[in-house]
Amino acid sequence: MWRNMINQVVLVGRLTKDPELRYTADGAAVANITLAVARNFRNAEGRVDTDFVPCVLWRKTAENTANYCRKGSMIAVTGRVQTRNYENKDGQRVYVTEVVAESVRFIGTSKVNEWFEHA
Repeated sequence: MWRNMINQVVLVGRLTKDPELRYTADGAAVANITLAVARNFRNAEGRVDTDFVPCVLWRKTAENTANYCRKGSMIAVTGRVQTRNYENKDGQRVYVTEVVAESVRFIGTSKVNEWFEHA
């Protein structure tokens, strides 16, 4: 019954700021990005709303994105939705929903136009 569940996301949008690359204690590269993604319809005022989706990239995908992309770069991300929670310094429970990227494609650049996947 549970084996038929699908958790697959495809997003195309622009980076809201430069990727933030760091390394875990065991040396794994990780980057956090926020992707601005336009909705496919207009709101009551006739404008297209934008969603700002937090994404987490790991290993080579994180390093390549940090090396080749900057604020405003258009990219495509495929991955899965993940939710997690933690207790902040004030003792409050904080819930986070984000996309864990499996691959990233750089769009609209002549320098690089490839998919980078988790190793």
